[in-house]
Amino acid sequence: MNKTITCLLFALILVISGCQNSGNELEVSSPDGSIKVKVGTDTGQLYYAVEKDGQAVLLPSKLGLRFKNHSALGEKVKITASEHQTFNETWEQPWGEKRLVENRYEGLRISLKENKGEGKSMILHVKVYNDGFGFRYEVPEQTGLDSMIIMDEITEFRLPEVAMAWWTPIYTENYYEGITRYTSVNDIDTVNCPLTLEMPGGKFLAIQEANLTDYAAMNLYCSDSSTLTVDLTPWSTGEKVFAKAPFVSPWRTMIIAEKPGDLVTSYLNLNLNEPCAIDDVSWIEPGRYIGIWWGMHMGKYTWHMGSNHGATTENTLRHIDFAAKHGFSGVLVEGWNIGWENDWTKEGHRFSFTESYPDFDLEKITQYAQKKGVRLIGHHETGGATQNYEAQMEAAFALYQQMGVRCVKTGYVSPLLDGKERHSSQYGIRHFRKVVETAARYQIMIDNHEPAMPTGLRRTYPNLVSGEGVRGQEYNAWSPDGGNKPDHLTIIPFTRGLAGPIDYTPGIFNFDNPVNPNTRVQSTLALQLALYVIIYSPVQMAADLPENYEGHPALRFIEHVPVNWDVTRVLDAIIGDHVTMVRKDRASDDWYLGSITDENSRMVELDLGFLDSNRSYNAEIYRDGDEADYQHNPTSLIIESRTVQSTDLLQYQLARGGGLAIRFSPVAQ
Repeated sequence: MNKTITCLLFALILVISGCQNSGNELEVSSPDGSIKVKVGTDTGQLYYAVEKDGQAVLLPSKLGLRFKNHSALGEKVKITASEHQTFNETWEQPWGEKRLVENRYEGLRISLKENKGEGKSMILHVKVYNDGFGFRYEVPEQTGLDSMIIMDEITEFRLPEVAMAWWTPIYTENYYEGITRYTSVNDIDTVNCPLTLEMPGGKFLAIQEANLTDYAAMNLYCSDSSTLTVDLTPWSTGEKVFAKAPFVSPWRTMIIAEKPGDLVTSYLNLNLNEPCAIDDVSWIEPGRYIGIWWGMHMGKYTWHMGSNHGATTENTLRHIDFAAKHGFSGVLVEGWNIGWENDWTKEGHRFSFTESYPDFDLEKITQYAQKKGVRLIGHHETGGATQNYEAQMEAAFALYQQMGVRCVKTGYVSPLLDGKERHSSQYGIRHFRKVVETAARYQIMIDNHEPAMPTGLRRTYPNLVSGEGVRGQEYNAWSPDGGNKPDHLTIIPFTRGLAGPIDYTPGIFNFDNPVNPNTRVQSTLALQLALYVIIYSPVQMAADLPENYEGHPALRFIEHVPVNWDVTRVLDAIIGDHVTMVRKDRASDDWYLGSITDENSRMVELDLGFLDSNRSYNAEIYRDGDEADYQHNPTSLIIESRTVQSTDLLQYQLARGGGLAIRFSPVAQ
C-alpha cells in the first residue's frame, strides 16, 4: 500500500495571505523558490508563464477548453478567487525505482468565471515542485452545464527559444512504436507525450500528462514558431471528450532539469496521481521471468496448435524447471488459448480467454509451477477486440485467480480498437482502466502491451506493473529495417521511460536470426546485461531461450539483478549517445551499475562515490571483450571481479553498441 511516511505540513489559506497578486496576475513559486508560475488574464484570455532562476521557460501561453455546444472556456474569463496550498509529505512505493518519494509543492486553486456569454465557471489547479509543475482544469457542477463535449484544449506551451526535440508521431505509427526523431521543435509532427526538449541554454524539459482518467490522451503539435499546442486523441466521430460536470482534466506537466539524468529521477508525475486505492498490496510481487515467446519470433515455435506449438504442457513444464533452477519467479506462455489458429488480426476474430488448447493442461501446469515456487504468467492477446475481452474478463481473471496466476500480459495488436477507435482515445482509456480495476479485484497484476501511454496510474493501482508503448526487443527479430539501432536504447530512458516502467524484454544471448538473417539484435551481450539496470520494470524478462542461457556464465548477473530498488541515480548521460546509471537494491546493500553506448565506442569513467564511504565492495564486472563489436562480435564478454571503495575511479572501454554491467556487494567485515 502507498503509505504516507511523514506529513510535515499542510495549509489551505486565502491568496491574500499566501500568494502575490498584481492586478489580474497571480504568482506561485516552488518550495525552493527557483521556479515561478504566473497565471493571469489578458483581455479575458487566461494564460500562464513560467521561469526558472529568473529566466523564462515558457512565455505567456493560453489556457482553456473548447466545447462543441458551448462557447470556449478560458477566452473571456476573470479571476474571482484563489487559494494557496503548501504541502509536504513522503510516501513509500510498494515497488519502484525509488522507495521513498517526496511530494512537496506550493499550489494555487484559482476560481474563474466568464465575464461575457454564458457565465460559465472553471477552476485552474496549479502545483509547483522544485523540479517542475503541473496544472489541470476543473469544471464544477453549475446550472446550464451538465453534459459537455470537449472538442479540444486551448492549452499551449510557448517556448522562449527554438528547442531541439526527441519525438515520435502519434497518428502515423501504431502503439507508440515509432523510431525517435531528433529535430527542431518547429519541425515536429503531431507527437505523443512525453516530449523531451533541449533548450539552447542547456536546460532539458519534458512535457507529459499525469492521472489520465476518462479523458483523451494529450498530444502536441507546433502551432506557431516554438509554440506547442495540445491535440487530444479523437473518437472516430471527431469528438475528443464526453464529460459530465463536475469533472477534472488530467494534469499537464513539465519537468525542468539541468541535465538529462534529472528527468529520469523526477517523480512529479507519480505525485500528481491519487494515492493507492488498493488496501492490501502484499500480493503484488515484482520479479524476473522467462517465457515461451522469443522462440516464436525465431521460428522455432508457433502460437497456434500444431507440430511446432510452443505452448504445450511438456514445453511449459521444461520452462518451469529452468525458472525454478535459476531463481526466476514467473514463466510467460503465449499461444495457450483457443483463437490463434486463424488470422487473428482481422476484425471480427475472437479469442477465448478461458479455453486452452488440448495440448496445454492449465491445471496441471499451474499446480506444478506452485510446487516449484514459480507462477505462470498469463497472456491475453485481444487483437484489439475490447468488447469481446470485457465480456470474458471477469471469468478469465476468476479462472487465473483459482489457478494461482498473479500476472497477465495483455495485448491489443490492432491499429484500432474494435475496428474504429484509437488506443489513446477516451474509448481506449476507459477500457484500459476497466481492465486494471477489474484485475485488482482478482489480485492480478497487468503488463499492458499496445497500451495507452502511462501517466502515473501505477501509484493508484500498483497492480499496473509494466507495459510496452515503445519499439521493443521484438523489432530485433523481424523488422524490415534490420532492428533497433544502437542509439535507440540511449534515448528511451529520457522519452518513453519518463512515463513509467517498460517491458522491453532484454537478455538476448544468441544473436543469430534463422528466420530473418538481415535483422538482428544490434548490441553486444554486455549491453543486454546492462539493460536490466538502464530500462526499469518491476517484472523483467530474460527473453532468450533456456537452451541459450544454460551453462552461460553471464546468466549469473540476470539471476541476481533486482527489479525493486531503493535508490536510482544517473551518473552520466548524453541523450542518444550514452547513459550510465546506478540503482541500489531495496532488499540488500548491493548496488548495480549499467552503462551503454550508441554505435560509437567510448571510454567511461565511473566515480564510485555513490557507495558507502566506510565499506569495501566486491565488484562483479561484466564488460565488453577487447574484440567486441555489435555488428561483428557481439558475444565477446569478459567477466572479472575486484575489490573497490567509494573513493575509486574506474575506467572501461565500451565497444560499438556495447555496455557494462557491475554488481557491487559489500565485503563482509
